[in-house]
Amino acid sequence: MEIKVTRATQTGTRPKDEDLGFGTVFTDHMFVMDYEEGKGWMDPRIEPFSDFSMSPAAMVFHYGQAIFEGLKAYKTPDGKIQLFRARDNFARMNRSAKGLCIPEIDVDLVMDGMKQLIKLEEKWIPETLGTALYIRPTIIASDPFLGVRSSFTFKFFIILSSVGAYYAQGLNPVKIWVSKDHVRAVRGGVGEFKTAGNYAASLLAGEKAKEEGYVQVMWLDALEMKYIEEVGAMNIFFIINGELVTPDLSGSILPGITRYSVLALAEKWGMKVQERKVSIDELFEAHENGTLTEVFGSGTAAVISPVGEIRYGDRVMNIGDGTPGETSMKFYDALTGIQYGKEEDTEGWIETIE
Repeated sequence: MEIKVTRATQTGTRPKDEDLGFGTVFTDHMFVMDYEEGKGWMDPRIEPFSDFSMSPAAMVFHYGQAIFEGLKAYKTPDGKIQLFRARDNFARMNRSAKGLCIPEIDVDLVMDGMKQLIKLEEKWIPETLGTALYIRPTIIASDPFLGVRSSFTFKFFIILSSVGAYYAQGLNPVKIWVSKDHVRAVRGGVGEFKTAGNYAASLLAGEKAKEEGYVQVMWLDALEMKYIEEVGAMNIFFIINGELVTPDLSGSILPGITRYSVLALAEKWGMKVQERKVSIDELFEAHENGTLTEVFGSGTAAVISPVGEIRYGDRVMNIGDGTPGETSMKFYDALTGIQYGKEEDTEGWIETIE
């Protein structure tokens, strides 16, 4: 399908790189297309960034039929624009679509639309190491109907946001609070899909963590409340007895693109890797006997986020010496090196926008 382009008559200006935060500065244009049952996805277009006009009865507002992705475009030292594993993001979006009864998208079509949009908005890509152009593809149910069924109409859109460095003050370990009263998801539910309701369900525990002086929530499984699942918007990794250990994908954990990348690099480097259940009691035991040496999270926003403290009830463990661990930094340097074009992409993860 041809992608129509309507240019904005007025355009904005990107703030200085050092003034950028996250998710507040949006570019001049967006990519949009619509779905109607019996017709499929249609009318792909790039148009000026603007508000949508929707019925108050639109099903997304009442039944939460919405999925999204998050990825970034990076500017290399020689001025190239790079995408990191973007097709994997859209493949995951299609898995989420299946889980939420949403029609799948044509990955080649949305990749083309996204690339055209990013090229049009090139001036919005910051160039300082650590900054990026954040990309948010989203699908929402648009049918004006107050009945519980899958919507017959949907809207797909991609918006872009210039974002600052996640670690503006340096790569410092974060503090994590383990929730004993709330769970994020249960096997057989929608925890493995990137759907809006999962994030709404995390807010209360997140506020509790902040009240206690912690920046992220570590979730335990919903059935036994003992096995570690993930942390906030990140997957979690441990170095135990010199091995890289991460919770296995049980159906209630989001399969992170950065998680896959960490595991692939670990295998390439010859590290011993285990994807298995990890209980909170095992983690404290490993800390007490000295076999737990590092903890870090992985995700699009932070890439790698070292963890310096974990609290579970009245029990607190401090990991390392207050600085990022050697393994955490190795993964961070390798991944950001590929993303920003400083290191060779030997894995075929990068697509360049010409």
